[in-house]
Amino acid sequence: MRLSYNNKSARKVKSRLKKRVRIRRKVFGTPERPRLSVFRSSSHMYAQIVDDSAGRTLVATSTRVVTGAKSTSSIDAAKAVGAQIAKLAKEKNITNIVFDRSGYLYHGRVKALADAAREAGIKF
Repeated sequence: MRLSYNNKSARKVKSRLKKRVRIRRKVFGTPERPRLSVFRSSSHMYAQIVDDSAGRTLVATSTRVVTGAKSTSSIDAAKAVGAQIAKLAKEKNITNIVFDRSGYLYHGRVKALADAAREAGIKF
């Protein structure tokens, strides 16, 4: 993926993708401990639990599916996604996971999602 350095947003995206690659070298989902991957767009929040050894998504949810917050890009919406992903994971008997923040800072919506999943009983 080739990005132009002319604008600030392209540099930010490229920087995040470089961080994501560094993180993914270390974080790997196994059947015993799958990976919780987070994607944050400007208007929605997505989370999925992935078994990398089989190359399969076990559970997925997003703010498009979960309702209950006024805005889909708020911290409240991220908390709802975290609680929902934990509920779906428990239904599939998944209790231990590895957290993949995908290059985003562990702050704001990403942190809210992780904290909500922890409060619902998922262990990182």
